[in-house]
Amino acid sequence: MHGNLPALVAVLRDVREAEVDIVVAGGDVLPGPMPRETLARLFDLGVPTKFIIGNGEVAVLQEMAGKEPTGVPAQYRHVITWTAQQLDDSRKSLIAAWPKTLRIDISGIGQVFFCHATPQNESDIFTRITPEELLSRATRAEIS
Repeated sequence: MHGNLPALVAVLRDVREAEVDIVVAGGDVLPGPMPRETLARLFDLGVPTKFIIGNGEVAVLQEMAGKEPTGVPAQYRHVITWTAQQLDDSRKSLIAAWPKTLRIDISGIGQVFFCHATPQNESDIFTRITPEELLSRATRAEIS
């Protein structure tokens, strides 16, 4: 959602109508134009909510730690810096605690595995033309 509160609010209308049991935020809640507001809305859904970390959060956390965000093109670094400046230490601690992967038992489906990108790396990219061998290796789920 990249800090896009209006888009999140629109999606949450559908979530309420569907009467879901749980919401999983699949990473990249940040960065974006309304980081505090987006986080606040997600933390107060009234529905159990789980989070996994994405490359956006990793970059913001690196910036908050005084490190140069890895893998962020120069033209986007100002967005990472600005987003990091909007968050306090309590939000930093909450985000830093989000796991890379998550398994949830869902009634009628069974165990569902969640990650951002691939289990090994929240920045991996794959498309429909990614060779099967690479895709198979990248999507092996290993949870400690």
